[in-house]
Amino acid sequence: MSALPEINRANAQRSTGPKTEAGKWRSSLNALRHGLTGQIVVMPTEDLDCYRSHLKSFTDEYNPKGATEAQLVHSLADTSWRLNRVASLEANLLTLAAARQPDPITGAPDEVQATMAIAAALESQSKALMNLSLHSQRLSRQFERTIAQLRDLQRIRLDIEGRQLSDLIDITQM
Repeated sequence: MSALPEINRANAQRSTGPKTEAGKWRSSLNALRHGLTGQIVVMPTEDLDCYRSHLKSFTDEYNPKGATEAQLVHSLADTSWRLNRVASLEANLLTLAAARQPDPITGAPDEVQATMAIAAALESQSKALMNLSLHSQRLSRQFERTIAQLRDLQRIRLDIEGRQLSDLIDITQM
């Protein structure tokens, strides 16, 4: 049998985590890098009122009835919010990388300078852009699945409500 579990337990005894309140607070944010995964939907730097308006637009559009429909609409809004963040992160990443490019081409027109800076930014940030692309694809699939679930649920609800209304009309005509 391997001694690895015993070594891991011994290491865990020495690893006690942060001691100060500042260290504990900083440690609590370890999972918060880009806000594309996890439970936090609205990043500390984002406008909460803008998010609430975003959520209201989804609620107004889909007019959910019941807890399940409301949850699906909320999930749609959250996923859409994160998808919008991906586009913003990509733009910010490329803009920052392009702005940091050293050694402009002497005598080249501004358009050439800008094109070269963008190309260099794409090359230097390819790993980060690929990561953002993976998150975007995952979020897009999640959005599509959620909207399909919501539409199916609302279709079933409307069919039931239509049958109940039809039955009520039949009873009143008797």
